[in-house]
Amino acid sequence: MLKKIPVGDLRLGMHVQALEGRWLDHPFWRTSFKLAKPEDLQALLQSGIPEVIIDTRKGLDVAIAPPPPSEPAEPGPPIQPAVLPEARVTFAQEIDRAKQIHGRAKQAVIGLFDQARMGNTIDVTAVMPLVDEINSSIARNAGALLSIVRLKTADDYTYLHSVAVCALMISLGQRLGLQGEVLRQAGMGGLLHDIGKMGVPLEILKKPDKLTDDEFTVIKTHPVQGWEILKRAKLSEEIALDVCLHHHEKVDGSGYPEKISGERLTLYARMCAVCDVYDAVTSNRAYKLGWTPAEAIKRMARWSSGHFDETVFQTFVKTIGIYPVGSLLRLKSGRLAVVVDQSEKDLLTPKVKVFYSTKSQAPIMMEVLDLSRSQDSIEGLEDAAAWGFDLDKIIGV
Repeated sequence: MLKKIPVGDLRLGMHVQALEGRWLDHPFWRTSFKLAKPEDLQALLQSGIPEVIIDTRKGLDVAIAPPPPSEPAEPGPPIQPAVLPEARVTFAQEIDRAKQIHGRAKQAVIGLFDQARMGNTIDVTAVMPLVDEINSSIARNAGALLSIVRLKTADDYTYLHSVAVCALMISLGQRLGLQGEVLRQAGMGGLLHDIGKMGVPLEILKKPDKLTDDEFTVIKTHPVQGWEILKRAKLSEEIALDVCLHHHEKVDGSGYPEKISGERLTLYARMCAVCDVYDAVTSNRAYKLGWTPAEAIKRMARWSSGHFDETVFQTFVKTIGIYPVGSLLRLKSGRLAVVVDQSEKDLLTPKVKVFYSTKSQAPIMMEVLDLSRSQDSIEGLEDAAAWGFDLDKIIGV
């Protein structure tokens, strides 16, 4: 359905069908496109274009406002928002709450996925409150929950991978400016993106060796199987359905299951493509050890052209940092430190926990250091496995 709306009513996820005014008056080379990038929304708001035409069949509709009162209302107390913004807290203040949320999310996903494996209709509404809790935890301190979701075993990988992708989707979505129901659906999509793997035989899903071509063909059916599971569950959230079906698509069209590319890929599918790969390559699997967070970012940057949306990937790096939580660093002072949080000022100066001296080859008193305010600085990355350190224990997860 086509609607003409004021440009001020635009929001991410809408499909712009036409722009009012002359072609030369606006900053876009095309007039019909999905509004997926915050910078495009900002450009439209600043363009001077008074109105646009949107197609609600291809994107989000305008938010429905309540009808105005028939008579002027008496002044009353200020109305409180349904969800109050979360105040930022430190890593140490959030870590215990994050552990509790992670534990509840794990059990909820196991229950939901097991129901799907048995062929039962799942109740997706049961996990919606957990998505809200994850959203709140990320808003308070993203590093706490993102450090915990890295911890997985081969047996619980599929379940905890889903929780991790949910947390990464919400963290990335917050950085992209997504809010409210759109952000919630993006998180729900991350939580449910791999539910179709419950239709894959366990001997393939948990095979400790490299898959054969035939086995990989079976694995590649999971996005469609997941979409069908969610449709049978009466899930109406289009963003979550889209993420489930298209998280393995690539911007160059070489992904699956539909090999779609370019503007046909929504912002949310592009987001999940990055979050899914990052968590997969940083997780220990039965057949290989995961990469360190910093190594994963470095390698993914080499694939970004054609594989990932460049803007989304760059925003993801800003979200988790060039040196993500869990990275082992050598400082110029000769001390070793593990990243525990990101700095608000600079991607190159995270907050770290110093714990070891390479000069004396001995542990030192642990302290948290904000490198954006310190005379010390990063000299390079170190391999935790080569040193024999348990960084998760040092971080406190």
